[in-house]
Amino acid sequence: MDLNYTPEQQVFRAEVRQFLQTNLPDDIRERVQKRLRPDKAMTERWQKILFDQGWGASNWPVEFGGTGWSAIEQLIFEEECALAGAPRQLDFGLRMVAPVIMTFGSDQQKERFLPGILSGEDWWCQGYSEPGSGSDLASLRTSAKLENGEYVVNGQKTWTTLGQHADWIFCLVRTSTEGKPQQGISFLLIDMKTPGITVRPIIMLDGEHEINEVYFDDVRVPAENLVGEENRGWTYAKFLLGHERTGLANVGQWKAMMRRLKEAAHTEQDGGRPIIENTRFRDRLAQLDIELRALELTVLRVLTNEGGPGPQASILKIKGTEIGQSLFELLMEATGQDAIAHIPEALEPGYEGPRMGSAAATPAAGEYFNMRKLTIFGGSNEIQRNIIAQMVLGL
Repeated sequence: MDLNYTPEQQVFRAEVRQFLQTNLPDDIRERVQKRLRPDKAMTERWQKILFDQGWGASNWPVEFGGTGWSAIEQLIFEEECALAGAPRQLDFGLRMVAPVIMTFGSDQQKERFLPGILSGEDWWCQGYSEPGSGSDLASLRTSAKLENGEYVVNGQKTWTTLGQHADWIFCLVRTSTEGKPQQGISFLLIDMKTPGITVRPIIMLDGEHEINEVYFDDVRVPAENLVGEENRGWTYAKFLLGHERTGLANVGQWKAMMRRLKEAAHTEQDGGRPIIENTRFRDRLAQLDIELRALELTVLRVLTNEGGPGPQASILKIKGTEIGQSLFELLMEATGQDAIAHIPEALEPGYEGPRMGSAAATPAAGEYFNMRKLTIFGGSNEIQRNIIAQMVLGL
C-alpha cells in the first residue's frame, strides 16, 4: 500500500476543508470545540447542509444517494470534519441500519427508509442490549408475536443512546424459542411514536442525558417492517455489528483529540512547567501517537476489503476504543486540576456566572468517565478477542 496521498486526494482534502470553512455554522463549531454535545436541532441542521451538498452519506453507494467515495476519501472527509469541529453524523442510521436495509431489506423498505436517513429527517436509535443481555446478546427476551399481519412486541431495551430524540428504532426481537437462541431472533423496524413505547432517561455521572431505557408494552408493528426473513435476525445483527465496530475505530475523532492533547501538554499549568517536559509522559504520548497512526492504516486495509467488514473489524474495535480511552487518560493528566468541570454551565455560550479558575472550561473529567464505556458497547473487547481467536487465528 502506498502510504502517501495522491495529488488527486490532496485536491479532495482541500475541497473538503474549504467547504467546512465556508459552510460549518459558527455556533455548531463552537459547541463541538468546547466538547459539548450538539443538540438535536444542530445535528439535523448539519446533516441537511451535507445532504444539500450531496455529501450526506460518505460511505453509501451512489445508487442510494451516497457519494461513492473511496475508502481513503471517506477517511479524509471524516478527519477534516473532526479537525474543523463538525459534529459527528448519526451512526445509527447512516452506518448501522442503512447497510442492513440496503443488503437485506425489501425494495419497499429501501424506498421508504433510506431517503429519510440520508436527509436527516429520520433519527434512528438501536434496540439491542437488554437488562441481563449485553455481551450475551443472544439471550435477549424482548418478544414479537405475529398476530393478524402485525408483530406484537413486549419487553425492554437499555443503554439506548439518544433514544429520546429518535423517530425510529431498529430492534432485535425474539420470534421463536425453539433451537439455539441465535436461531429465534428477528430484525424489526419500529416507529417510536407507536402506542405502548415508553422512553425513560438514564442520567450519567456528568449529568448528561445520553442513554435511555425503552419499554415495549403490546406495541403493534406492521409485518412489512420485518427486515429479511423471520428468525434470521442474528445474521443481520452480526453484519451490522461489523459496520459498527469499524466505525468505533474513530480515527478522525482521535486524530483531532490527539491535536487537542498535544496543545494541552505544551501549556503551562498553574505557573509550572508544561507536562510535555516530563520524559515519562512524553514517551507515553509518542507511543500513543504511533498506535493511532498504525490504526489508521489498518482501517484503510479493512475498508478496502471488497467483502466488507469481516472479523478484522474486531481488531479495529479493540484498538480504536483502547486508544480513545488512553487519549482521555493522558488529557486528564495534561490538564491537571483543570480537568474537573466544576461548573458545567460555564461551557455554554454566553455564560456570565461565577467561575472557579479555568477548571470550568475543561470537561475532561466527565469525558474520561464516559469513555469507560468504549470497551463495552458494540460487543465488549473480551468478546472481540474471542472472535479474533476463532475466526482469524483459527483457535
